[in-house]
Amino acid sequence: MSQADRPGGMNRRQFIKGSLGAAGVSVAFQGAGREANAAPLAHPSAGERPNILFAFADDWGAHASALGTAGLHTPTFDRIASEGVLFENAFLNAPSCTPARGTVLTGQYMWRLGPGANLHSTLPAELPVYPELLEAHAGYFTGYTRKGWGPGQLEPGGREAPPTGPQFDDFEVFLESRPGDAPFCFWFGSQDPHRGYSDALREEKGVDPDEVEVPPCFPDGPEVRRDIANYYAEVQRFDREVGEMLDKLDEMGELSNTLVVMSSDHGWPFPRGKSNLYDAGTHVPLAIWWPGQMNGGRRVSDLVTLTDLAPTFLEAAGVDRPAQMTGRSFLGAMLSEREGRVTGYRSFALLAKERHHGLCRPRGEGYPSRAIRTKDFLYIRNYEPDRWPVGAPYISSSQDIFSDTDDGPTKQYMIAHADDPDVAPLFALSFAKRPAEELYDMREDPHQLVNVAEDAAYEAVKHQLAAMLEDELTAMEDPRMFGEGDKFDEYPYYVGYGMEEVDPPESVKRALDL
Repeated sequence: MSQADRPGGMNRRQFIKGSLGAAGVSVAFQGAGREANAAPLAHPSAGERPNILFAFADDWGAHASALGTAGLHTPTFDRIASEGVLFENAFLNAPSCTPARGTVLTGQYMWRLGPGANLHSTLPAELPVYPELLEAHAGYFTGYTRKGWGPGQLEPGGREAPPTGPQFDDFEVFLESRPGDAPFCFWFGSQDPHRGYSDALREEKGVDPDEVEVPPCFPDGPEVRRDIANYYAEVQRFDREVGEMLDKLDEMGELSNTLVVMSSDHGWPFPRGKSNLYDAGTHVPLAIWWPGQMNGGRRVSDLVTLTDLAPTFLEAAGVDRPAQMTGRSFLGAMLSEREGRVTGYRSFALLAKERHHGLCRPRGEGYPSRAIRTKDFLYIRNYEPDRWPVGAPYISSSQDIFSDTDDGPTKQYMIAHADDPDVAPLFALSFAKRPAEELYDMREDPHQLVNVAEDAAYEAVKHQLAAMLEDELTAMEDPRMFGEGDKFDEYPYYVGYGMEEVDPPESVKRALDL
């Protein structure tokens, strides 16, 4: 089925030719943003505390066969979803590796992490993290393999050990090192599906470029389809490795007391994805399975953010969460027997970006933005609209020009054809400057192609969402609400590469009228 034929989708021609009608739009929000947690469960005894296996992908967007993604096969994720719970509306607070991982570990919004709000930063030692809390207060054996917190340097923040616990070669070595029958908390930090990609792996995994889904913000052609298919292949490799860990636990008789979580640090590394506040950058897969404790096979539509994982893990283990955690446990939604909207404890998700690639603009500054995502709308506030949102076209660094977007075939195709009539509006969506306010109606525009912030029919919605966003950011102590946002551009950026000024391709000059 083509993208144009898919129900609820918008094809390229529809986007290029027209805009959305929005007469009579209204919106209602259920609940407040800072609802109290449900009553905590009774603290379990030491023998009842679950093991925790957290499988965390690197750059995996909301793509899985359980989520309806054509051409992609994820049997392990599908198994966890069918035996446990599939959270359909899971979001990252920050679509960038270092801050996203920091928010998961601390259970706090990224702007509360000081320098940890940026990529290639540090994580201050005074911020409590859930693995250390589980170890100190519930006797957990903790550790990780491959990619934990980062990229960045821990020493400047005063940490002497990784916040995920010590590093192990693999899961089997970790299990062999566990003392006695202590409960364990393991972080499997895969580096899939981070770029670069391999045609050979795609062929090995049998991913057919003709079967992949090309979102309508991209031109549909062989180069783009191969790029997406190569990404799918790495997702399938991650899925297989998680399956092998489940098999190991089953063989040891440990699976029945293990809370299994499978998710990702942010969206895929394509234009308009990673490092952007659109759904392609912030909406992630999330499936959770706790054998014997859950009514499985449920799909939950409650909005959750991955900052909620830390308090959820702590509650499952019977450990009180620190007062500064902004996340809320969703253990009640996990253990409920209901489907759809289960608890209603969160009516929106807060999203944020500061400095992703720190060397893609003339003075090394970021692109500060905040957003509020409800069931029906996405409202984005860009605080510096005169800056280039994904990097300047005349600054080249580790990811070529527009370095806030990872380099790859789809990006390079769009750059090379930026001035082609069929590509130009799509190129502008990803790379051109953006207005101070963006608003998208998810009911009519699920791919967030048409900004209706200036549409009079949406004026009331925009003002309501803008006020809610400001109120929440103020309550959650965002420095940008107190005139202190400049410090995010001043924190050190720990990398070994630089940047240079270059002459943009003629296609880009024509497309952006440079």
